Amino acid sequence: MTPLAGPIRVLIADDHPVVRQGLRTFLSIQDDIEVVGEAADGTSAVTLAESLEPDIVLMDLKMPGADGVTALTELRARGVGARVLILTSVTERGHVLPAVQAGAAGYLYKDVDPRALVQAIRAVHDGHVLFAPDAAEAMLRTGSEGGPGRGPADRGLGALTEREREVLVHIARGRSNREIARALVVSEKTVKTHVSNLLMKLGVQDRTQAALYAVRHGIGHDGGRDGAGGRDGADRAGEAARE
Repeated sequence: MTPLAGPIRVLIADDHPVVRQGLRTFLSIQDDIEVVGEAADGTSAVTLAESLEPDIVLMDLKMPGADGVTALTELRARGVGARVLILTSVTERGHVLPAVQAGAAGYLYKDVDPRALVQAIRAVHDGHVLFAPDAAEAMLRTGSEGGPGRGPADRGLGALTEREREVLVHIARGRSNREIARALVVSEKTVKTHVSNLLMKLGVQDRTQAALYAVRHGIGHDGGRDGAGGRDGADRAGEAARE
Protein backbone atom coordinates (compact mmCIF):
# COMPACT_ATOMS: atom_id res chain seq x y z
CA MET A 1 0.00 0.00 0.00
CA THR A 2 1.37 3.39 -0.96
CA PRO A 3 1.80 6.14 1.67
CA LEU A 4 -1.05 8.15 0.13
CA ALA A 5 -3.50 5.26 0.19
CA GLY A 6 -6.19 5.22 2.86
CA PRO A 7 -6.63 2.44 5.41
CA ILE A 8 -8.12 -0.91 4.46
CA ARG A 9 -11.83 -0.62 5.24
CA VAL A 10 -13.14 -3.78 6.93
CA LEU A 11 -16.69 -4.93 7.64
CA ILE A 12 -17.04 -7.69 10.26
CA ALA A 13 -19.91 -10.16 9.77
CA ASP A 14 -20.35 -12.59 12.69
CA ASP A 15 -23.33 -13.50 14.85
CA HIS A 16 -21.32 -13.60 18.10
CA PRO A 17 -20.98 -10.14 19.75
CA VAL A 18 -17.86 -11.20 21.66
CA VAL A 19 -16.15 -12.26 18.41
CA ARG A 20 -17.09 -9.01 16.70
CA GLN A 21 -15.84 -6.94 19.62
CA GLY A 22 -12.59 -8.88 19.81
CA LEU A 23 -11.94 -8.47 16.10
CA ARG A 24 -12.82 -4.78 16.19
CA THR A 25 -10.55 -4.14 19.17
CA PHE A 26 -7.59 -5.92 17.62
CA LEU A 27 -7.98 -4.61 14.09
CA SER A 28 -8.52 -1.04 15.27
CA ILE A 29 -4.98 -0.85 16.64
CA GLN A 30 -3.55 -1.54 13.17
CA ASP A 31 -2.43 1.68 11.48
CA ASP A 32 -3.57 0.58 8.04
CA ILE A 33 -6.94 -0.99 8.93
CA GLU A 34 -10.25 0.69 9.76
CA VAL A 35 -13.29 -1.27 10.93
CA VAL A 36 -16.22 0.50 9.28
CA GLY A 37 -19.08 -1.65 10.51
CA GLU A 38 -20.42 -4.86 12.06
CA ALA A 39 -23.16 -7.23 10.96
CA ALA A 40 -24.77 -10.01 13.01
CA ASP A 41 -26.19 -11.95 10.06
CA GLY A 42 -25.76 -12.39 6.33
CA THR A 43 -28.63 -10.15 5.33
CA SER A 44 -27.24 -7.24 7.35
CA ALA A 45 -23.78 -7.94 5.95
CA VAL A 46 -25.05 -7.50 2.38
CA THR A 47 -26.93 -4.31 3.24
CA LEU A 48 -23.97 -2.78 5.07
CA ALA A 49 -21.50 -3.83 2.38
CA GLU A 50 -23.59 -1.97 -0.18
CA SER A 51 -23.86 1.19 1.90
CA LEU A 52 -20.42 1.30 3.56
CA GLU A 53 -18.40 0.05 0.56
CA PRO A 54 -15.70 -1.75 2.58
CA ASP A 55 -12.59 -3.14 0.92
CA ILE A 56 -12.77 -6.40 2.87
CA VAL A 57 -15.64 -8.30 4.49
CA LEU A 58 -14.62 -10.71 7.25
CA MET A 59 -17.45 -13.22 6.91
CA ASP A 60 -18.50 -16.04 9.23
CA LEU A 61 -20.19 -18.99 7.53
CA LYS A 62 -22.86 -19.94 10.06
CA MET A 63 -25.11 -17.02 10.89
CA PRO A 64 -28.86 -16.71 11.47
CA GLY A 65 -31.01 -15.86 8.50
CA ALA A 66 -28.75 -15.70 5.47
CA ASP A 67 -25.56 -17.68 6.06
CA GLY A 68 -22.12 -16.73 4.73
CA VAL A 69 -22.42 -18.51 1.38
CA THR A 70 -25.86 -17.02 0.76
CA ALA A 71 -24.54 -13.56 1.64
CA LEU A 72 -21.56 -14.07 -0.67
CA THR A 73 -23.82 -15.03 -3.55
CA GLU A 74 -26.00 -11.98 -2.96
CA LEU A 75 -22.99 -9.66 -2.77
CA ARG A 76 -21.79 -10.85 -6.15
CA ALA A 77 -25.29 -10.64 -7.64
CA ARG A 78 -25.50 -7.00 -6.53
CA GLY A 79 -22.06 -6.18 -7.91
CA VAL A 80 -20.52 -5.31 -4.54
CA GLY A 81 -16.78 -5.00 -5.07
CA ALA A 82 -15.59 -5.89 -1.56
CA ARG A 83 -13.32 -8.92 -1.33
CA VAL A 84 -14.61 -11.49 1.14
CA LEU A 85 -12.36 -13.35 3.56
CA ILE A 86 -14.13 -16.22 5.29
CA LEU A 87 -13.27 -16.45 9.00
CA THR A 88 -15.07 -19.40 10.50
CA SER A 89 -15.02 -22.11 13.15
CA VAL A 90 -16.65 -24.54 10.70
CA THR A 91 -14.03 -27.23 10.07
CA GLU A 92 -16.06 -29.56 7.84
CA ARG A 93 -14.17 -29.61 4.56
CA GLY A 94 -17.33 -29.72 2.49
CA HIS A 95 -17.94 -26.03 3.23
CA VAL A 96 -14.78 -24.80 1.50
CA LEU A 97 -15.67 -25.31 -2.16
CA PRO A 98 -19.18 -23.75 -1.96
CA ALA A 99 -17.66 -20.64 -0.33
CA VAL A 100 -15.02 -20.34 -3.04
CA GLN A 101 -17.55 -20.93 -5.80
CA ALA A 102 -19.70 -18.18 -4.29
CA GLY A 103 -16.80 -15.76 -4.58
CA ALA A 104 -14.70 -15.94 -1.39
CA ALA A 105 -11.17 -14.64 -1.86
CA GLY A 106 -9.88 -16.48 1.18
CA TYR A 107 -10.79 -19.03 3.83
CA LEU A 108 -9.37 -19.03 7.36
CA TYR A 109 -10.33 -20.58 10.67
CA LYS A 110 -10.96 -18.63 13.85
CA ASP A 111 -7.96 -20.18 15.59
CA VAL A 112 -5.66 -18.29 13.18
CA ASP A 113 -2.89 -16.32 14.84
CA PRO A 114 -4.01 -12.66 15.13
CA ARG A 115 -0.89 -11.43 13.37
CA ALA A 116 -1.48 -13.88 10.53
CA LEU A 117 -5.06 -12.63 10.26
CA VAL A 118 -3.85 -9.07 9.80
CA GLN A 119 -1.39 -10.21 7.14
CA ALA A 120 -4.18 -12.19 5.48
CA ILE A 121 -6.42 -9.11 5.32
CA ARG A 122 -3.59 -7.16 3.72
CA ALA A 123 -2.84 -9.98 1.27
CA VAL A 124 -6.47 -10.37 0.18
CA HIS A 125 -6.76 -6.59 -0.16
CA ASP A 126 -3.72 -6.66 -2.45
CA GLY A 127 -5.43 -9.17 -4.71
CA HIS A 128 -4.11 -12.47 -3.40
CA VAL A 129 -6.14 -15.64 -3.14
CA LEU A 130 -5.55 -17.11 0.30
CA PHE A 131 -6.52 -20.30 2.11
CA ALA A 132 -5.64 -21.94 5.41
CA PRO A 133 -3.67 -25.15 4.74
CA ASP A 134 -6.57 -27.44 5.75
CA ALA A 135 -8.96 -25.50 3.53
CA ALA A 136 -6.51 -25.68 0.65
CA GLU A 137 -6.20 -29.42 1.11
CA ALA A 138 -9.99 -29.76 1.06
CA MET A 139 -10.15 -27.78 -2.16
CA LEU A 140 -7.43 -29.87 -3.77
CA ARG A 141 -9.12 -33.12 -2.79
CA THR A 142 -12.46 -31.93 -4.11
CA GLY A 143 -10.81 -31.07 -7.40
CA SER A 144 -9.03 -34.40 -7.70
CA GLU A 145 -12.27 -36.31 -7.06
CA GLY A 146 -13.92 -34.53 -9.97
CA GLY A 147 -11.67 -36.25 -12.48
CA PRO A 148 -10.83 -35.01 -15.98
CA GLY A 149 -13.18 -33.90 -18.67
CA ARG A 150 -15.56 -31.62 -16.81
CA GLY A 151 -17.15 -29.99 -19.83
CA PRO A 152 -16.92 -26.55 -21.49
CA ALA A 153 -14.44 -25.12 -18.97
CA ASP A 154 -11.91 -27.79 -19.95
CA ARG A 155 -12.22 -26.75 -23.56
CA GLY A 156 -11.64 -23.18 -22.40
CA LEU A 157 -8.17 -24.09 -21.22
CA GLY A 158 -7.20 -24.98 -24.76
CA ALA A 159 -8.39 -21.55 -25.91
CA LEU A 160 -5.89 -19.72 -23.70
CA THR A 161 -2.91 -18.08 -25.35
CA GLU A 162 0.57 -18.87 -24.08
CA ARG A 163 0.65 -15.61 -22.13
CA GLU A 164 -2.82 -16.14 -20.64
CA ARG A 165 -1.74 -19.56 -19.43
CA GLU A 166 1.31 -18.00 -17.80
CA VAL A 167 -0.93 -15.48 -16.06
CA LEU A 168 -3.19 -18.31 -14.88
CA VAL A 169 -0.19 -20.06 -13.34
CA HIS A 170 0.66 -16.91 -11.40
CA ILE A 171 -2.96 -16.53 -10.27
CA ALA A 172 -2.80 -20.10 -8.97
CA ARG A 173 0.26 -19.08 -6.97
CA GLY A 174 -1.78 -16.38 -5.28
CA ARG A 175 0.01 -13.47 -6.92
CA SER A 176 -1.51 -10.04 -7.38
CA ASN A 177 -1.64 -8.22 -10.71
CA ARG A 178 1.30 -6.09 -9.62
CA GLU A 179 3.42 -9.15 -8.86
CA ILE A 180 2.41 -10.82 -12.12
CA ALA A 181 3.31 -7.68 -14.06
CA ARG A 182 6.72 -7.61 -12.39
CA ALA A 183 7.34 -11.30 -13.09
CA LEU A 184 6.32 -11.07 -16.75
CA VAL A 185 7.86 -7.63 -17.29
CA VAL A 186 4.63 -6.09 -18.56
CA SER A 187 2.31 -3.36 -17.30
CA GLU A 188 -0.47 -3.97 -14.76
CA LYS A 189 -2.95 -2.83 -17.40
CA THR A 190 -1.74 -5.61 -19.70
CA VAL A 191 -2.10 -8.15 -16.90
CA LYS A 192 -5.65 -6.98 -16.21
CA THR A 193 -6.49 -7.49 -19.88
CA HIS A 194 -5.06 -11.03 -19.81
CA VAL A 195 -6.97 -11.81 -16.62
CA SER A 196 -10.26 -10.57 -18.12
CA ASN A 197 -9.68 -12.63 -21.25
CA LEU A 198 -8.83 -15.85 -19.44
CA LEU A 199 -11.80 -15.49 -17.07
CA MET A 200 -14.09 -15.24 -20.08
CA LYS A 201 -12.49 -18.20 -21.85
CA LEU A 202 -12.59 -20.41 -18.75
CA GLY A 203 -16.17 -19.44 -17.97
CA VAL A 204 -15.39 -18.33 -14.40
CA GLN A 205 -16.46 -15.15 -12.62
CA ASP A 206 -13.33 -13.96 -10.84
CA ARG A 207 -9.66 -14.71 -10.13
CA THR A 208 -10.56 -16.77 -7.06
CA GLN A 209 -12.51 -19.18 -9.23
CA ALA A 210 -9.69 -19.06 -11.78
CA ALA A 211 -7.25 -20.14 -9.05
CA LEU A 212 -9.61 -22.95 -8.08
CA TYR A 213 -9.88 -23.97 -11.73
CA ALA A 214 -6.08 -24.03 -12.00
CA VAL A 215 -5.72 -26.19 -8.90
CA ARG A 216 -8.41 -28.61 -10.06
CA HIS A 217 -6.76 -28.99 -13.47
CA GLY A 218 -3.21 -29.35 -12.16
CA ILE A 219 -1.98 -26.05 -13.58
CA GLY A 220 1.44 -25.49 -12.07
CA HIS A 221 1.82 -29.11 -10.97
CA ASP A 222 3.22 -30.71 -14.10
CA GLY A 223 6.87 -30.19 -13.15
CA GLY A 224 7.52 -28.36 -16.41
CA ARG A 225 7.76 -24.68 -17.19
CA ASP A 226 4.66 -24.01 -15.10
CA GLY A 227 6.65 -24.96 -12.02
CA ALA A 228 4.98 -26.19 -8.85
CA GLY A 229 3.15 -23.05 -7.95
CA GLY A 230 -0.51 -24.07 -7.97
CA ARG A 231 -0.37 -25.24 -4.36
CA ASP A 232 1.54 -22.10 -3.38
CA GLY A 233 -1.49 -19.92 -4.04
CA ALA A 234 -3.75 -22.17 -2.01
CA ASP A 235 -1.33 -22.18 0.90
CA ARG A 236 -0.77 -18.44 0.87
CA ALA A 237 -2.23 -18.16 4.38
CA GLY A 238 0.72 -20.07 5.74
CA GLU A 239 3.09 -17.60 4.14
CA ALA A 240 1.22 -14.46 5.13
CA ALA A 241 2.60 -14.29 8.65
CA ARG A 242 6.14 -14.45 7.33
CA GLU A 243 5.80 -11.75 4.68
